[in-house]
Amino acid sequence: MSESKPNDDVAALPFEAALKQLEEIVSRLERGDVPLEESIAIYTRGEALKARCDALLKQAEARIEKITLGADGKPAGTAPMDVDK
Repeated sequence: MSESKPNDDVAALPFEAALKQLEEIVSRLERGDVPLEESIAIYTRGEALKARCDALLKQAEARIEKITLGADGKPAGTAPMDVDK
């Protein structure tokens, strides 16, 4: 039987849920009232949540398309968005 890691569920979280959990962790750590061992555990989870949010944002960027306009100024179609500009 394989043993699951405490952050295995992060990979299944939608962006909004991961971001909310990450914000809650940051808030708790900023307050400074969390015991050391718990701080380390939630910091580690925060790293996993940040990585999940980053991955989901990159996936979303890859799907975004910009609307192209024809010579008459009307929408003519779509093209991949150049996110580096």
